[in-house]
Amino acid sequence: MQIQCQDCLTMANTEAQFDKAIQVCRDVYSKKLKDYGAAWRIMRPCSITDQIFIKANRIRTLETKGNHCVDEGIQPELIGIVNYAIMGMIQLSKGFADGDDITVDEALSLYDEYMQKTRTLMLAKNHDYDEAWRSMRTTSYTDLILMKIYRTKQIESNDGKTIISEGIEANYMDMVNYAIFGLIKIDEAEGK
Repeated sequence: MQIQCQDCLTMANTEAQFDKAIQVCRDVYSKKLKDYGAAWRIMRPCSITDQIFIKANRIRTLETKGNHCVDEGIQPELIGIVNYAIMGMIQLSKGFADGDDITVDEALSLYDEYMQKTRTLMLAKNHDYDEAWRSMRTTSYTDLILMKIYRTKQIESNDGKTIISEGIEANYMDMVNYAIFGLIKIDEAEGK
């Protein structure tokens, strides 16, 4: 019984850490909405996928080279991956627009809706995989995000059709979850 209680504590800690990371990402998203509006509504989903690729590729470069020339580290790139993937899910649902066609409040409401779906998926998978992400290296999150990007690009090349695989939205959700795991690990490392 003691082990089961420990599992419950670990899962509850994951939820709290996940929610804290979501708040950080949402805060950045909200502030950028106030600066730029929902200008991203003009982007087609494939362009959003490419934007996520740029961020994930930069993380991999930073991890490989160990230094950077631009004064931004891995954490802002992970936040960008989270936020662009949520935007991608919104675009899949609403379609792209010819301009900024939603209010800040609507953009925040849609963000919350898709983040909640993504969080629910994380909780289900985290239960089934028994917190395996905690034993993974953070560089593996980067590689998994890149793999999900390449899968998404292939599905996009197939006009969004799959034979047996999950679709684009599921891949975006996995990208969000791996990026948030990376943010949690960074936060834990800074807290030590």
